[in-house]
Amino acid sequence: MTTLGFIGAGKIGGTVAKLAAQHGYDVVVSNSRAPETLADLVAEIGGSARAAWAAEAAAAADIAFVSIPLKNIWQIDPAPLAGKIVLETNNYYPARDGRIADLDEERDTTTGLLQKHLPGSRVVKAFNHINWAHIPKQGLPAGDPARRALAVASDHADALEFARTFYDQLGFDTVDASPVADSWRIERDTPGYGPRLTKSELEAALQRATRAAVHS
Repeated sequence: MTTLGFIGAGKIGGTVAKLAAQHGYDVVVSNSRAPETLADLVAEIGGSARAAWAAEAAAAADIAFVSIPLKNIWQIDPAPLAGKIVLETNNYYPARDGRIADLDEERDTTTGLLQKHLPGSRVVKAFNHINWAHIPKQGLPAGDPARRALAVASDHADALEFARTFYDQLGFDTVDASPVADSWRIERDTPGYGPRLTKSELEAALQRATRAAVHS
């Protein structure tokens, strides 16, 4: 059975962890405090879910899920994530994260920053433009004309394929915003960031995106 290791178990990480367990994944969750602070979440997830320190969750993971403030990604130890697919939900909020010159000066993207910090991993952007409360509520069966689409972006084909499969399991279509260098098209304040859009609508929104808004 595939184990998803969660580095960050807040609103997004905790929500996705619950859904992952419902779809047959083993789940290991972690946060910036201690495993015992996640006892309620583990009980809610049920099954074989357990809490661990972040390094332990990373080591246990077949697939990792990083959902922490962007300013904290450099605290992640790359070693236990080497060779693994890493889904990341990062967004850049200067008021929270401080100014990051590589983003302000359009030299990189949020996903690109994590990929460079985890050079041995295969990073894929996912779940960054949907409100956490909508993730368990807006999924629909494949083929439904109202099915919401979510974007992914990666430089690695197998990471993209896993993200597509996982989205489909949770009831969402996929729009590919790859490569990572172009993933700014679904960062904060772009047309696709936030609204519920079908696949064709999200594809159009990505094309309308301009980069100036995402680091203002």
